[in-house]
Amino acid sequence: MANQQVDGLSALGDPTRRAIFECLAERPRAVGELADVLPVSRPAVSQHLKVLKAARLVTEQAEGTRRIYRLNPAGVAAMRDQLDTFWNRALTGYVRNTNEPTPREQS
Repeated sequence: MANQQVDGLSALGDPTRRAIFECLAERPRAVGELADVLPVSRPAVSQHLKVLKAARLVTEQAEGTRRIYRLNPAGVAAMRDQLDTFWNRALTGYVRNTNEPTPREQS
């Protein structure tokens, strides 16, 4: 999955990935730091980070022998734009449906 383009919303559909995302929203962290606060192993955190990275929601930076992960502002903004589009479509549909006359009103 790491070599494929992954949708941000799909990536966050997993509770562990969502928890990692929330931790990284607080501050950048290394894999070990994430594993310390989550009920999963370091290898599992690494696998989840690969998915989040493929979804462009996180980036990594080498600091010595560690890799520090942080949220990717561009990826988060793209996901927000997608959510805004869905929300606007839903509101437009709601307004359209509430303004249409019901069958009784048409008689």
